[in-house]
Amino acid sequence: MTALLYSAFLRMPCNTGQLKELLVKSNTFSAPEWAKRAVWYQIFPERFRNGDPKNDPTINDIEGAYPHDTSSPWQIHPWTADWYELQPYERKNGKDIWFNLQRRRYGGDLQGILDKLDYLQKLGINAIYLTPVFESPSMHKYDAATYHHIDPNFGPDPEWDRKIIASETGHDPTTWKWTSADRLMLHLINEVHRRGMRIIFDGVFNHIGLNHWAFRDVAQRQQASRYRDWFKILSWQNAKTGESFQYQGWWSLKELPEWRQDENGIVTGPRDYIFAITKRWMDPNNDGDPGDGIDGWRLDVAACVHHQFWKRWREHVKNINPEAYLTGELIDPIAELQPYLQGDEFDAVMNYNFTFACSEYFMNERTRIPAGEFDRRLRELREAFPRDVAYVMQNLLDSHDTDRFVSRIINRDKRTMRDWMDYYKWSCGNGADYDGRKPNAAERQVQKLLALFQMTYLGAPMIYYGTEAGMWGANDPSCRKPMVWEDLDYAEAGYLPNGEQRAHPETVAFDQDLFEHYRKLIRVRNTHPALQVGNYHTLLADDARDLLAFSRSHENENMVVVVNNSGADQRVIVPALQNSVYGDLLEDNHRFASNGEQLEVDLKAKSGRILIRRA
Repeated sequence: MTALLYSAFLRMPCNTGQLKELLVKSNTFSAPEWAKRAVWYQIFPERFRNGDPKNDPTINDIEGAYPHDTSSPWQIHPWTADWYELQPYERKNGKDIWFNLQRRRYGGDLQGILDKLDYLQKLGINAIYLTPVFESPSMHKYDAATYHHIDPNFGPDPEWDRKIIASETGHDPTTWKWTSADRLMLHLINEVHRRGMRIIFDGVFNHIGLNHWAFRDVAQRQQASRYRDWFKILSWQNAKTGESFQYQGWWSLKELPEWRQDENGIVTGPRDYIFAITKRWMDPNNDGDPGDGIDGWRLDVAACVHHQFWKRWREHVKNINPEAYLTGELIDPIAELQPYLQGDEFDAVMNYNFTFACSEYFMNERTRIPAGEFDRRLRELREAFPRDVAYVMQNLLDSHDTDRFVSRIINRDKRTMRDWMDYYKWSCGNGADYDGRKPNAAERQVQKLLALFQMTYLGAPMIYYGTEAGMWGANDPSCRKPMVWEDLDYAEAGYLPNGEQRAHPETVAFDQDLFEHYRKLIRVRNTHPALQVGNYHTLLADDARDLLAFSRSHENENMVVVVNNSGADQRVIVPALQNSVYGDLLEDNHRFASNGEQLEVDLKAKSGRILIRRA
């Protein structure tokens, strides 16, 4: 069983019935205003920062998680070790690197996130998306044991927290208490808000894990369990007939039991539970003021849950906080996204269609799409939904379920990311034709150019933790390495995935130059409303010379972004600009004057300029 099976991000068919006919598009739909100005940062908590080693998980804490080995030697893995090198404790179990990568825990926690809020602010981040934080035995935590408690190993007192959890009745919110991990999360939320930032949780509402209190009761009591109707049971354990206990798991995975659904979506018991925990985390003190709660949700494998559930749940969320932000995990063509984005389900999705188009234009060489086709694909995506949707789409380039996008640059032209399932399997990096090496300077330059486009295009850019620090790697699990920090010394990357040693080990260190590049771009975005909420207009899409130019304008602010995606220095002529002087926001000494018909701009290969009209 590979890491592929444990991704909560696979594009897959789900038994949600036929898609309804599309609602008539309504321009009255309004997305949260703050989300239009967001620069997102996705954190995978277990791999971000170990701020409190005293709360590190033990071997008992991973029971119930793949690969179900709690008998072999185990310890917290050294944060700065070579990723593909088996440590002495791992060699004792006799298994390969892929087995052991799933057993590893590094001890990332909430204190680590708190300790690095200054770092995120320095970068310019104003919105945080946390992958699952609820109690769970796995490192990814898409297999929840509860939704109403933060994982005890993310907080300061795991032992005490588990005693509190054991004293509760899971389905009865009146018995719920606040654990030390819960309270630390509330402190994190408060601290994020104090800094003028936002934070959202990952809502994994289609399925749970083997350790969930309701499922454990069903597994133990069988038909006598009060939760028997919460799940789709295929057969009950029967000693007389020899039948075993069988149930529906997500993607047939037994580690991920699915909630039962009917024509209205998730059935009453788990639905009520989900609605209760939604209120708990959005208005923790239940005073009607959501200021002490999270600012929204990212919804995992959203296509697996019936539309009717999402409609009712959205009403519940918006009643708690009208400015809450809802974004769906949907990796599908535009036509399949439209039903979710009409104003009665989600505000946005993780914009993988943006990712695909950017990969096809900026990263590929031999199979690169022309500039005009790139522009057409983005225009189709912008115009497919109500106007506000485009401004709040999470424009990502990588995530916890893709290869690092700089590694996609290294492996350009080999596969098409838009062919999601094929690309997902291949990009996990356990095959000989995926190159997991460190990027060179030319590949970093492509990354920098793509970052410039990401920060100036319409929509809310999202950075996956460590991308700004220079991290590279194949898909899951190698996109989930521990964060590279400048205050830590890391072992060289001396091992290959097959266990062989590299002929030339590669240094692993925080990339200050790349960080400053991202910081500068984000500062430009955060200080110019035209890049956040302005209109978008294509000025140039030159197929022959591989050039792109577009304008962003809002009120009296007018900006022009010019991109040279070719491998040669070029003079770019941007048409149809009024007599004006434009200043380069990345290079203060550069000024460019238009003559009323065109603007001439010099650009080095694989570079861009962000220009603002000065006069």
